[in-house]
Amino acid sequence: MVAFLKSDLFLRFFGGFVIGAIGMFALQPNSESPALTSPAMAASAGAAPAADNAAL
Repeated sequence: MVAFLKSDLFLRFFGGFVIGAIGMFALQPNSESPALTSPAMAASAGAAPAADNAAL
């Protein structure tokens, strides 16, 4: 087990995960607005419940 943890294969494999984790934190989008929702979609979603309440 110790020999595997010191092997070049394990170090390269684990190093890939470390680089990936650093990339995920460095490249994450701003939390101000959702990435897949445009302002027009957000406005239409907010207007739909008001129209349903008016019909009642």
